[in-house]
Amino acid sequence: MEMKIVGFWGAYPEKNEATSCYLLKHDDYSLIIDLGSGALSRLQNYISLDEIDGVVLSHFHHDHIADVGSLQYASLVQKQLGKRTRKLPIYAHQDDKQAFQTLNHQATVGTAYYNGQSIGPFTFNFLKTKHPKPCYAMRIECEFKSIIYTADTAYFKELEDFSRGADLLIAETSFYKGMNGQKAGHMTSEEVGKLAHAAGVKELWLTHLPHFGDLNQLYLEAAEQFSGTIKLAQEGLTWRNN
Repeated sequence: MEMKIVGFWGAYPEKNEATSCYLLKHDDYSLIIDLGSGALSRLQNYISLDEIDGVVLSHFHHDHIADVGSLQYASLVQKQLGKRTRKLPIYAHQDDKQAFQTLNHQATVGTAYYNGQSIGPFTFNFLKTKHPKPCYAMRIECEFKSIIYTADTAYFKELEDFSRGADLLIAETSFYKGMNGQKAGHMTSEEVGKLAHAAGVKELWLTHLPHFGDLNQLYLEAAEQFSGTIKLAQEGLTWRNN
C-alpha cells in the first residue's frame, strides 16, 4: 500500500499547488481521495488519468471536490478515445442528495459508500465528523496496515477510537495552538498532536494547512503532544507499507 500527497492546502491552492488530494495505490489499483482545486493538473505528475480506478470524496466543500467536474470531462474524452471502457466510480456520502447526483455523468457514476466497504484491495470504514457540511473521516485498511484520513473536522472524542493504532494518521491542521477551530469545524496543531498520542498511531502527517503563520510552528506544536514521527504535508510526500 502506498499513500502520496498531491494537494494539501485548505480553502484555496497556493501558486502551482493544490488543495486536498491524495493518491492511494496497491499493486495495479489506484484510488484518489478527494480532488480539490488544482489537483487534477498536479495529479498527472504521478499517474495517467486513464489509470484512475476510482475516487472517494470526504465531503462536498469546493477545496475537496473542485476538480471533479474536470475529471468527468477527462473521463468522457478517454471514453471517446477508447481508453476507458466503463464509467469511473466516484464514492461519496448521500447526506446531500443533490450534490451526490452531480457525480453521475456520461463517464462517471456516483456510488454511495458504507462501513466495511471493499473498494479494490482496500477496506473502508467511515466516521461522520464535526464540520459545517456533512463530512466523513476514513479508515483505510489493506494487508493488516491502516491509514486514517480525518478529512475536515473539529476535535471530538470518537476520533480517538476511530484512529486507534493506525500506521498513518493524515490529520487536518487548519489552526495554530491557542486558536479555536470548533465553530469552523477544524483542528489546531495541539489538538492533532493530542489525537495522535491518544490513538497511539505510528506516524502523523499534518495537512489541510493554513495560508498564514509559520507552518513549521504547526509541527513544533503538534510535537509537544505526540512523540512519534511527524511530517508536514508537501506535494509528493509518500508513505509505503514496506
